[in-house]
Amino acid sequence: MPESVNKEVAAAALSRQSELDQLADRDPQETAEWRASLDAVAAHAGDERASYIVRRTVEHAAASGLRVAQPLESEYINTVPTAAEPEFPGDEAMEARITAWNRWNAAAMVTRGSKLGLGGHIATFASAAWLYETGFQHFFRGKESDGSGDQLFIQGHASPGIYARAFLDGRLTEDHLDHFRREAGGEGLPSYPHPRRLPWLWEFPTVSMGIGPISAVYQARFNRYLTGRGIKDTSASRVWAFLGDGEMDEPESTAALALAGREQLDNLTFVINCNLQRLDGPVRANFKIVQEMEAQFRAAGWNVVKALWGTAWDEVLQLDTTGALVRRLGEVPDAQFQTYATRDAAYIREHFFGADPALVELGRLLSDDKLIELFHASRAGHEPRKVYAAYRAAVEHKGAPTVILAQTIKGHTLGAGFESRNANHQMKKLTGDEFRTMRDLLQLPIPDSKLEGDLPPYVHPGADSPEVRYLQERRAALGGPAPARKVHQVGLPAPAEKPFEALQKGSGSQEIATTMAFVRLVKDLMKDKETGARWVPIVPDEARTFGMESLFPSAGIYSPLGQTYDPVDRDQLMYYKESANGQVLNEGITEAGSLADFTAAATSYATHGEPMIPFYIFYSMFGFQRTGDQFWALADQLGRGFVIGATAGRTTMTGEGLQHADGHSHLLASTNPAALSYDPAFAYEVGAIVKDGIRRMYGPDAAAQEDVFYYLTVYNEAKVQPAMPERPGVEEGIVKGLYRFRDAAELEAAPAAGAPGIQLLASGTAIHWILDAQRILAEEWGVAADVWSAPSWSELRREAMECDAAALRGEERTPYVTRTLAGAPGPVLAVSDWMRAVPDQISQWVEQDWSSLGTDGFGLSDTREAARRHFGVDAQSVVVAALSRLALRGEVKHEAVRQAAEKYGLA
Repeated sequence: MPESVNKEVAAAALSRQSELDQLADRDPQETAEWRASLDAVAAHAGDERASYIVRRTVEHAAASGLRVAQPLESEYINTVPTAAEPEFPGDEAMEARITAWNRWNAAAMVTRGSKLGLGGHIATFASAAWLYETGFQHFFRGKESDGSGDQLFIQGHASPGIYARAFLDGRLTEDHLDHFRREAGGEGLPSYPHPRRLPWLWEFPTVSMGIGPISAVYQARFNRYLTGRGIKDTSASRVWAFLGDGEMDEPESTAALALAGREQLDNLTFVINCNLQRLDGPVRANFKIVQEMEAQFRAAGWNVVKALWGTAWDEVLQLDTTGALVRRLGEVPDAQFQTYATRDAAYIREHFFGADPALVELGRLLSDDKLIELFHASRAGHEPRKVYAAYRAAVEHKGAPTVILAQTIKGHTLGAGFESRNANHQMKKLTGDEFRTMRDLLQLPIPDSKLEGDLPPYVHPGADSPEVRYLQERRAALGGPAPARKVHQVGLPAPAEKPFEALQKGSGSQEIATTMAFVRLVKDLMKDKETGARWVPIVPDEARTFGMESLFPSAGIYSPLGQTYDPVDRDQLMYYKESANGQVLNEGITEAGSLADFTAAATSYATHGEPMIPFYIFYSMFGFQRTGDQFWALADQLGRGFVIGATAGRTTMTGEGLQHADGHSHLLASTNPAALSYDPAFAYEVGAIVKDGIRRMYGPDAAAQEDVFYYLTVYNEAKVQPAMPERPGVEEGIVKGLYRFRDAAELEAAPAAGAPGIQLLASGTAIHWILDAQRILAEEWGVAADVWSAPSWSELRREAMECDAAALRGEERTPYVTRTLAGAPGPVLAVSDWMRAVPDQISQWVEQDWSSLGTDGFGLSDTREAARRHFGVDAQSVVVAALSRLALRGEVKHEAVRQAAEKYGLA
């Protein structure tokens, strides 16, 4: 060590251990001098000055291209300094008047509805109005330019403000507003963004909190996927997601942040309305939610823009020469800021400025009116110039998604009774006096005479007013109305018959599972010249389990970076191939992310005018059970595609046990009106169902396309797949949900004429149990059992319910299941690898005596044979159950039931 180095300083520097001590230090003397310099600054100018220098040094290093770790938190001030704010391009006074009209009509709409007990939310839009208005006036692209525009995920509770804006620009009338939350007659406005209820306006359902954020991430990612695959150039589209700070506690809200950062989705912007309140009170009462989220987003690779303080704070912050004000802003907990927004100047002076001697003098420079302005109103989220600066910083940032943390006051402009009150989320109306106060604050030209009635009036400046002309001109410049959903109906040609014919022929002597049959079918369909490129395979990291690894090298796994490494299995036929134009979305272990991906693809026909055919294949119950709320959002968004529950059933996965044995997903799926659920038994049934789904969702007749999605359960149990029976009506029966597979008379040892008869119905893998039972009943008990395949219990029920509804209108319609089973001798026994409630859905429309067997209860680990015996659904159990039903009818002796139970070890 050179003699010139202060030995004490060097010793102190070297004594401080860090991870960098593992790296070779080429110049310990220089390192020690830097450390000593920082110590000196802290000692003589204070910790704040030292921290400031470090932060500015790190910023400079990053700007110079050096690779340095960035701090996770910045000071509790605006990211964009006032001096760096871009020039505001609009007419601020005009936009203020437009925003005022929208604030009024949103509050009036909810208040008028509350007279009928309908409810609604006022405070959310009141706090976020400028966040939306600035975007609508200057950023959000409509669909009239390229058919895509920007995708807007509107915060659900802010919907009254969006309706108010649509009223101002002429897309809604007063009658529409008076039908807010009154949908039964077919003309009403839905409470929240619901595309299925208002399909020309809303694109994305978001009020089930947490779904909006994850959906927005995967929508932005899917936009890139479409571009990478050469389907459509979506590079001009930006995804905007409007969220509440309380909503960020939902796990789905943050589940995909790392994906967005990892894939550098700079076409994505989150706007989080940080009014510091959730539904019942402060979001982080004793902490600071903005700082927490900043750290979380920065750690995930996002660009963070904080828009916290309004213009009134600018000059005050300039007076803070010691850093005491910034320090105080950073240490006050959120709940205290909420309190400041409701208290007088004396309280603020004592509790905010009086807490730090360095701030007492600064507080004396500020009048009471100034303190009230600062703490009651001046937030960046309420000022168009501040919001514009934040949005401009977001759209100009490249290489990472951006989150804007915009601070507002919940209930802003609604008066002292609303602003920052814990209960304001549940407050549904304003009083007459509160409307007068609001009118005066917003400077609206509404005479007192119009406020004398029981209901507040809607107000409109006139279709040819300067405000409406300005609004419409701005929207025209940005590509048309927003939000807007615009469907370009495109019919796809039917795929070639060859892949379906292969399944109709059966597998010969080869045993294959229906999971593999489906994968083979789709692999062939992906080769179709006309529609093959539109298939979107989506799998949450179980592709090899489902036998899909053959798609890796042939279709490629989508990655925006391509493949930057040499795969370990490159010398193998089915190696792991990633590609920037890959077709497979292998999402990792995330059912929520996979379903968000599926939703983006399933609605591409509307979002981008490009119909895609996604299939999302998941493991056992980890589809409907884990992400049921997202399936409702998929239905609400009018998504189309194929959902595949692989390794289905409660007894087919040997050894997996309770949490993997799915015996209930069909029951969950039956609750979703848009889900067409099927449990095919054979490969040819899989083919017929997929073929029907392509026709109904994507067929050449675009006008006849249906907004549904198909749910198929397939099994991992290899069986010989028979050819499709050559009798009329089989394919129709598969689609409708029931057809006769094999009569007792077709057996080699057919029962004698006049033998007791029974009808055995089954879906999925249970068909094999009842086929064995059919043979045993004939050979050992002289019973004639006919076997029926029931690919869809829920579709049978759906059609039967439609017939019931028609009967109430005076029409005579007999349900398909009733007609199909009409005249079949004996009772009906239904069997499946699902809870009995699944087949029991159709019992009331079956004229014969009805009974069922199923796998109710928890799953368990064992062999398939043992599990089926445990649940009483194996072939021998079916035989005993059939004999029991016949014994009740007096068609066999009761002794036979006991004898059979003893013979098969069931007694």
